[in-house]
Amino acid sequence: MPRTRTLTVRVSGALSDFVAANTGEDCTYENVSEYIRDLIRRDKERVEAKAFDRLKAELTHAFAAPEQSYQPLTANDVIARNRS
Repeated sequence: MPRTRTLTVRVSGALSDFVAANTGEDCTYENVSEYIRDLIRRDKERVEAKAFDRLKAELTHAFAAPEQSYQPLTANDVIARNRS
């Protein structure tokens, strides 16, 4: 079962006005909690997309390397290399 955590967030001034303008009956979000959850989900997606883009760049670079630059490795070689 997912763990629930209650957070207290304080915003004032322009940030508070912005949140108020985006939450309520005729707004994008029904309440502040829904708005904050969506912001967190979007940030999580952004971080994951950034990590995926880094992985794609690494793989693109690796696959572009000439065949003779590859070295055969055993599982033990990889494990040993990752331990150091």
